[in-house]
This record gives sequence, structure tokens and C-alpha cells, in this order.
Amino acid sequence: MTWPGRGTNKPRQTSPKQDFGEVVLTHLDAAYSLARWLVRDPHLAEDIVQEAVLRGLSYFASFRGEDGRAWLMRIVRNTAYTMLATRRRADAGMDRNEALNGEAVLNLPDPGEGPDAALGRKEDTERLERALSALPVELRECLILKELEELSYKEIAQITGVPIGTVMSRLWRARRALIAGERIADDQ
Repeated sequence: MTWPGRGTNKPRQTSPKQDFGEVVLTHLDAAYSLARWLVRDPHLAEDIVQEAVLRGLSYFASFRGEDGRAWLMRIVRNTAYTMLATRRRADAGMDRNEALNGEAVLNLPDPGEGPDAALGRKEDTERLERALSALPVELRECLILKELEELSYKEIAQITGVPIGTVMSRLWRARRALIAGERIADDQ
């Protein structure tokens, strides 16, 4: 999802005197992307980003001027886990896959590509989404933050609250699991 009128996803250092819009709102696309990959539900991801922005606004006075992107991503991550836990308690008897059935992602092909190319692209996308979904959440979040959001190890460590060595280990394990999954798929 693209948030209208938002700027770059590249991190920058900020000072406490900068306003909320400069620090947080320029990173809404990255926040949505992280939420979407963590919860695998576009509507819940939007709710998470909205809640995270509200939380960020209410705690903005405590912002110490560090990287605004990493600060927001940590709020998004924590909000996502809180909302997922709340949903699990509320939907105790309902299987998560049943709850997500009916969610359709509109994936329109490029008008210039042929049906074979569109089918191949769709199959590749579905295979990647299945592979990412199969990863444990702590591995998936590190991989998404590194590869899709292009964050540094240090920024990922700040967001996830773990040491840099743990981030590196999780990335290695996630990549290894994806490669192993690809080999299994090729053998079938």
C-alpha cells in the first residue's frame, strides 16, 4: 500500500525539536510493509499502522532524537504483536486461516505481458509468500526488515530489541530455510 504524499524510506537522524510529521509520517510505507508481512492481512496491517502512529504521537515527547524510522518500526512491531495476541484471545476457537479466508489480493497483470509471463510471475509470488509465511515470525521479521526495508543490522537490532549477533543469526537461519524450501520444491 502506498500512503499518499509520503517521502523516502531511507533513515535519517533527527533532533527532538523536529515535528512528528518529519520524524514519523515519512516512514508510513515502510511501517505498512512491515505490518503486512508480520500479520499477512492487509486490513489488519492498516489498523496496526494507524494504532502505531497514534501511540507514537502520544509518546512523541519521549522521543530522544534517534532514527525516526527505527523508532516507528519498533512501535509497529510491538503493536502488531499486541494486536495479534488480542485477536488470538478473542478468536480462541477460530482457526487463523479460516479468519483470513475471503481475503483476496487484487493482482492485476501488466497489460504488456503475456498470459504465460503473468502466470509465472503469479506462481513465483505465491511461492515466495508461502516460503516467507512458513518461517517463524522472528526470522521472517528480520528478513523483511533487512531485504525489503533495507535496514542495517543495527537498526534491526533496535527495532527487535535483540543484539546485532542475534539479528545476523536470524537472517542466516531465515535465508538457509528459504534455500532449503526451494530445494524441496525443486525436487517435487
